[in-house]
Amino acid sequence: MKSFMVMLLLLCIVIVGSLVLGSGSDALEKPLRTESANASDVTGTFTLILYGGNYFNDIHTIAFLASEGDQYTFEPYAPEFDYRLIEGLSAKEALDKAQNFVSVNNCFLHSQLSKILDQDGKTIGYELRPIYSSICYGLADVLDVSYWNKASKVVIRVRVNPVVEEQLESGGGPTGRGRGK
Repeated sequence: MKSFMVMLLLLCIVIVGSLVLGSGSDALEKPLRTESANASDVTGTFTLILYGGNYFNDIHTIAFLASEGDQYTFEPYAPEFDYRLIEGLSAKEALDKAQNFVSVNNCFLHSQLSKILDQDGKTIGYELRPIYSSICYGLADVLDVSYWNKASKVVIRVRVNPVVEEQLESGGGPTGRGRGK
């Protein structure tokens, strides 16, 4: 079973690597940066992307606010059933809905707001991520999120930190979803 998991992991690495390091016009550009933000920085109209939240204490839960009216569209690198879109929200509406969404886990402590910057340093959106009690998962910030620009499409990749993932796979954590070893 363990060798199967290793082979599956290697296959995933090869597939993702070929997508990221592809050649020609299909290649993704450099990853985009994020910086800390304040709620007062958030202005305009947004499409809210609610990622995860598919089961009780789903730690894949995070929210993205994609600015409307600019050249960028945001697209999670995930099946459509893993996220929901709500378009045409004011900054306050988007932040309120995002806060309610990310705070449902019983280990939630607070949220962290960051702005997503394009290659020129212009803010093109925001992420609101949950910060958990480190007692629950071993780390307070459990998600590894990256943003890749391809033309005017921003591809969002969300993963659970490998340390946390291993803990959950071995049966640890409050979700009770681990397989045990």
